[in-house]
Amino acid sequence: MPLVLIAVFAVTRWPGVLPDNFSAAYALAFCAGVFVAGSVAWWLPMLTLAVTDVVLNVFYYHVPVFDRYFLAKNLGFLLLIALGRRFQPRSNWLKLLGGGVLGAVLFYLITNTASWLSDPGYAKTLAGWLQALTTGLPGFPPTWVFFLKTLLSGGLFTGLFVGAMRLSEHMESAREKEGAAQAEEESGDAPEAEPEEAKA
Repeated sequence: MPLVLIAVFAVTRWPGVLPDNFSAAYALAFCAGVFVAGSVAWWLPMLTLAVTDVVLNVFYYHVPVFDRYFLAKNLGFLLLIALGRRFQPRSNWLKLLGGGVLGAVLFYLITNTASWLSDPGYAKTLAGWLQALTTGLPGFPPTWVFFLKTLLSGGLFTGLFVGAMRLSEHMESAREKEGAAQAEEESGDAPEAEPEEAKA
């Protein structure tokens, strides 16, 4: 199931598949930390994010592959995975949903702070930072709209990913019980071996 979610996520990153600024990335990174064991929780989602970023920057956006924002964004995803590691896979659905939303908020703060630091359009003051978090630069949609979409997509996809993982676990558990019951039934139907005759 994690590999299926990774593949679906990679497809959704292509522009136009989802509405603008609506992404499954925040939920994917958080849920990888929750559900994927070992080092795979780190390198698999990060590799997927990095590869799709490089492909989009080169072939679609035609911008430099690596810049400060790229680094800040990947730092944000690493923190989301680390946040997910603080949760247990058996945690209740609402707790995991809240974790996913919190992760989306942290990602928004990190990436918009990076924009504030690197974009000359923002004054390097507290007022400039607040502008980066709320209204953004003139001529562009206000950043609070991006924040709202970040919250909505973070919550929606976290809920979907958690639901998919729980469904997968339930189906696996049902298969195991069915297999155990079938094995028990087969062993109960097997004829008992007759005792050997005593040899003289």
